[in-house]
Order: sequence, then structure tokens, then C-alpha cells
Amino acid sequence: MTTPVVNDRFVLPDVLHHGLRVVFCGTAAGTRSAREGAYYAHPGNMFWRTLFAVGLTPRLLAPAEYPLLPGFGIGLTDLSKYHYGNDAELPVDAFDVAALRRKIEHFAPGAVAFTSKRGGAAALGKGVTYGLQEARFGGARVFVLPSPSGQARRSWDLRVWKDMADAVTA
Repeated sequence: MTTPVVNDRFVLPDVLHHGLRVVFCGTAAGTRSAREGAYYAHPGNMFWRTLFAVGLTPRLLAPAEYPLLPGFGIGLTDLSKYHYGNDAELPVDAFDVAALRRKIEHFAPGAVAFTSKRGGAAALGKGVTYGLQEARFGGARVFVLPSPSGQARRSWDLRVWKDMADAVTA
């Protein structure tokens, strides 16, 4: 069950700086990530292995090393900063698209990459497909990626992540 944070603190802090190549945006921290205080912390999640496999990091990072990502031109955030759990457990009003847009406009990364189709649709509207989108978000190019969650294996496609990585490092 999702649990809201009872104060004004985010479940996980944003990792945002000016000049990043790409900001990955999830829907909300998973239960394991919230408990460990680290992005994509569940061992079944492919996020960290994928960053390394597609060449965005020079080595496989552990989830607790997420603060190192800006050194590789990478940022992290979520659409829901005050709730955690599986997407189906989140309250209807959990996603704050306007706040995300303001962050992207302020930090001006080269791209924002939603780590699920649900996240991309929440920000851009229905009809998103995997890959580079025609629409921009907060001035940034937009990618919608297959979820790295172990619960989403049937839609997993490393090639979409590789295409994004090639585009943001070109």
C-alpha cells in the first residue's frame, strides 16, 4: 500500500543540476527505494544495469550511488515526490506534472526520459509511444522508455534505451 510522506520532504530527493544531458523521470519511488532511500533500489529493477549497458555510466553503479549521476550528465526525479509504491496504489492526484515542467524549464537538460509509458502519458497525454517524442516538455526533448521494473518485463526493450543513450551522447 502506498504511504504518503507526512511532512514536506520528498520520498527521494531530486538529482537536478543545470546542463545535464538527460533527466530520468519515474512515476514514484517503489517501496524498496523509499525504504532504502535510493532510486531504483529493488534488485529486480534493470535501471542501473541498463545505464551501464547502454554506455551512460562507465561502470555498474549501486542504487545508493545515485548522487554520482550528475557527474555523468544524468539527473533523476519522479512525477510523484510525496508518495511511493506501485503505480496502481498511488492516489489519483499523486502526479505533479506542473512541478515537473517547472523543474525541467529551470534546469534545462538536453532531454527528459520517462522510465515508463504511464509516466510519459501523464506528462504528455495519451497516445505516447516508446522512443523519441515529437512533443517537447519544458523545452527539452522527450523520450518514453520501457519501464526497467521487474514487474514490466513483457514490455522491456533495451534497444529503446540504447537509441535514447545514443541520442543524448551524440
